Amino acid sequence: MSVNSRETGLTSWLCRVFAVAKVSLQAMNGDAGFRQYYRFKLEGVSYIAVDAPPQYSNNQAFVAVGQGLAENGIEVPEIKAKDLELGFFCLTDFGDTLLATVLSADNMQAYYRQAIDLLPVIANSQPAGEYILPDYDRAFIDLELSIFTEWLLEKHLNIHLSPQALDKLRACFDILIDSALAQPQVTMHRDYHSRNIMLLDNNSLGIIDFQDAVTGPVTYDLVSLLRDCYLRWPQQLISPLFEYYCDLITKSLELPPANAATWQRWFDLMGLQRHLKASGIFARLYHRDNKPGYLKDIPLTLAYIRDISGRYSELADLHLLIAEQVLPALAADKQNFEQEALLTPADDEQ
Repeated sequence: MSVNSRETGLTSWLCRVFAVAKVSLQAMNGDAGFRQYYRFKLEGVSYIAVDAPPQYSNNQAFVAVGQGLAENGIEVPEIKAKDLELGFFCLTDFGDTLLATVLSADNMQAYYRQAIDLLPVIANSQPAGEYILPDYDRAFIDLELSIFTEWLLEKHLNIHLSPQALDKLRACFDILIDSALAQPQVTMHRDYHSRNIMLLDNNSLGIIDFQDAVTGPVTYDLVSLLRDCYLRWPQQLISPLFEYYCDLITKSLELPPANAATWQRWFDLMGLQRHLKASGIFARLYHRDNKPGYLKDIPLTLAYIRDISGRYSELADLHLLIAEQVLPALAADKQNFEQEALLTPADDEQ
């Protein structure tokens, strides 16, 4: 079904839900998935309408995880109406203020501590009803890492590794997976960053995009927040927040004690896994889903991988791959892309 016909169906559904003759939808910026978001008003109240095609969207998880978070005091959009079969939702409107849009070097410590304070609550939450969170196990993590090889290396940069080089990369992947599985396993949001956290009118934080939650490593959501794929902070701003989280989550969940070096390794290697996956997803969004806007975010994810992998001798092969092959190929690809844009006549010149 086309986007236009889905939008028509969503509009008709909302009219039935609210018993009105007309609803005027205003399209909003979509996310990286297949969901489409719209804002509309009725009797002066603003709502968010969501078109989440059931064949592509984990709608059961959205409902169950959201309810579980709400029951634990996390502010999530309230579902005013839903039809899981159609894939339509009507939610309360959290407004337009993403945390990403208000962060600065002066306020990030306070806002990030506020966001970190929610992580033990999320980690200890369970979905409502009979829904069970998937396990972020070896097969799951391995599948995510394969996105990097398939979509960034091979599809986007035309880098095809030899069997020997693939074995070396595979060995690095295994180190990352082993580290993730060695950590305490908790409920993790899985995409906890400044574009999925909203600053509400009462200055509290609202959490969105939680439908992909899993049971997984205790450092994953912290990595998502502090080593954001879309903005990078100096280490002197990150370090106190990292230490604050390690102490907070250990006490809140009564975790077995781990020393600072263990926490740092968990955090660093978790970040490598996440950024490898993310760089592959950004390439896939371009080639498969015709969403070029995420290409600009690939250099930051690769810079994280280059810098962090360089601190661990056992990841030297990953470091060399990124530094000596991937980043140069990406730079050449960008240059070629820009040259093609200059040589292509604008629409009004053709």
